[in-house]
Amino acid sequence: MNGGKATLGRTAGLYLGAAVLRLALFTLFPGLPDLLTGRVEISTPVTSFKRLQEGLFLYNHNVSPYDGGVYHQAPLLLPLFALLPSFAALPVFTYLLYIAVDLLSAHALFQIAESGEPGASALYTSPRRDKRWSGFVIAALFLFSPFTIATCIGRPTSVFTACAILHAVVKAISGAPVGAMVALSFAAYLSMYPLLLLPPLLLLSYDRQLPGRATKSLAQFAATNIGVVASVLGMLFSMSFLITGSWEFLPSTYGVQLTLSDLAPNVGLWWYFFVEMFDSFRSFFLAVFWLHLSAYVGALTVRIRRQPLVVLTLLLGIFAIFKPYPSISDMSLFLATVSLYRHVFPLMRYTFLVASIIMYTTFLGPAFYHLWIYAGSGNANFFYAITLVWGLGLSLLVCDLTFAVLRDEWEVERPEMVGKEIRQI
Repeated sequence: MNGGKATLGRTAGLYLGAAVLRLALFTLFPGLPDLLTGRVEISTPVTSFKRLQEGLFLYNHNVSPYDGGVYHQAPLLLPLFALLPSFAALPVFTYLLYIAVDLLSAHALFQIAESGEPGASALYTSPRRDKRWSGFVIAALFLFSPFTIATCIGRPTSVFTACAILHAVVKAISGAPVGAMVALSFAAYLSMYPLLLLPPLLLLSYDRQLPGRATKSLAQFAATNIGVVASVLGMLFSMSFLITGSWEFLPSTYGVQLTLSDLAPNVGLWWYFFVEMFDSFRSFFLAVFWLHLSAYVGALTVRIRRQPLVVLTLLLGIFAIFKPYPSISDMSLFLATVSLYRHVFPLMRYTFLVASIIMYTTFLGPAFYHLWIYAGSGNANFFYAITLVWGLGLSLLVCDLTFAVLRDEWEVERPEMVGKEIRQI
């Protein structure tokens, strides 16, 4: 039931096959990367590779990358890509960087799956924990997912955030809370929203402390690790200031996400709502939307305290729906973490409906966008309507996984109810 034993040779072959597939798509279809980079489902104003290239051009010519209001990404990405050979002359090095990040993310998922944490946390052990997929299967599902491959070829910077989040989870499970906080700090620096993952990640790190170095007080542990996050973020901000020579990057990166000043279409729910919003109400509804997004953190962390990894997974799904600038990269990360919970799949009720909605919107989304932007036979309502259906499918998946996890816990508490029907009222 565990999907087969993952030997070193099989795992290396899996990673090699995934790398070769991506490199083949990059080289055999030279127009594909630029095509996918321009897709609003893949690139957003805060992750776009094209905008990164514009910022890099300004940076290399000693001009502030934030002049012109196009570049909205973290300053430290600029020296990273500046170290690579010119993309116009030798794009293969950029391709290899994105392939390597995908492989690092897959290996992190492999380690999470092999740790057994999804089925047996420090405070709860599922009776179905043996019905799981191996790390090899989880990594394969991630590496060969169409969403993951399209994201890699489209080269958004969201892949770096996803990689940092997964490695933060790996460090937390392995009893290295400082490493987990450092990885989360990098993710928060790149995209800001991962900072909301701090409460469940703190609990996961606290539960998995190594016996010889355990801190008994949760408050002391939390304070220490919050200090680590603050220190690392302070260091990253200071380095960003040294690179750019000003604090202009703060409103240009995080301010854009907080205020939604760039209303470019995406697969999220915010952009069209604020296009139609009167300016006098804009500040109020921005606060409401952000409050709604952050309200899930405390509620889920308290309710599913015994399984903090579940909370992290559910929050990733919620972010894929409700954050200001979502993309299919967020969907790819969420689906990868959902696959860790193979043992509760029999308890889920809407798998066929969710799969149908996701397939339906995956094909119709680009078609509706084409009708609106290129054919001129539709309007913004066409595309926004299909993004609402996309959000509905993800919402059903989040709710269904929550139900399955809670049902699993409930059957442990009340064994006499195993297999009996439940009605929600």
